Amino acid sequence: MHIDQKEEQGIVILAPEGRLDSNTSHLLDQAIENVGSGDDGFHVLVDFSAVEYISSAGLRVVLKALKQRQAGPKYFAASSMQDHVREVFEISGFDAYIPIHENTTLAITSLT
Repeated sequence: MHIDQKEEQGIVILAPEGRLDSNTSHLLDQAIENVGSGDDGFHVLVDFSAVEYISSAGLRVVLKALKQRQAGPKYFAASSMQDHVREVFEISGFDAYIPIHENTTLAITSLT
């Protein structure tokens, strides 16, 4: 798995590619940890457009990131999910807790 990273308007956008499962979820977890938290950190947006599959291990990483961001003034959000990935979020109930935006442009607008 490869994860592109860029910063735009105080938001770090992480864009993982491929499968987000028990073999690869630690890479996204590490990338989110590297962004930092607290007042000196950034908002985090995960662009799921290139994620083909997400398992419970991937969902755990997302939940951990959400909890870390809720403890401080910075936000965590998701965008650009393929239908089958969004369905996993909906079935698991994560869509009730995590802001999911149609695309990164709308996400950036709502976070800034």
